[in-house]
Amino acid sequence: MKKIFVPFIILIAFIFISAAMLIPSYNSFVQLEEDVDESYAQIENQLQRRLDLIPNLVETVKGFADQEQDIIDNVTQARSNLARAEGVNEQAEADAELNGALSRLLVVVENYPEIRSSENFQQLADELAGTENRIAVARRDFNETVSEFNRKAKSFPSNMIAGVFGFSEKAYFEAAPGASEVPKVEFGSDKE
Repeated sequence: MKKIFVPFIILIAFIFISAAMLIPSYNSFVQLEEDVDESYAQIENQLQRRLDLIPNLVETVKGFADQEQDIIDNVTQARSNLARAEGVNEQAEADAELNGALSRLLVVVENYPEIRSSENFQQLADELAGTENRIAVARRDFNETVSEFNRKAKSFPSNMIAGVFGFSEKAYFEAAPGASEVPKVEFGSDKE
């Protein structure tokens, strides 16, 4: 009778040990995935804050520099593209487009000292600069969280658990190609 229970006891012990190893690893993946989602939500939160500031900034500049309508239109279009973007890669590309458009807008501001001296513009520019810093911090935090998740998903033996439960590698928030290039701003002499 005792010989019959030995394989059963070994099987129960194996299941118990496997569960004791599997459950913490699974829970760790769940926690890391939530951390990635939370970090991404912070990026979206800061991008939304910037999207909310831009119309006020554009209106302030528009009041002073109507002849630069193309640049103002580019900022408005880039803002719209970012608002419609979904997913990490699409948002990163739209964000890079908006950064370029904002850079060109700020060059316009440099050519109009009366805009820079406007208290309203100065306050909006300061808020936008603060938001840009927050976006940079949120991106860094997101990428650090993604890195931690991806290391765990690729490491043995947790990679087997990741594969079984469908925890796949996460994408980093990367700058779009060409984002490191300085935007070119040309002021045509034919504008009146």
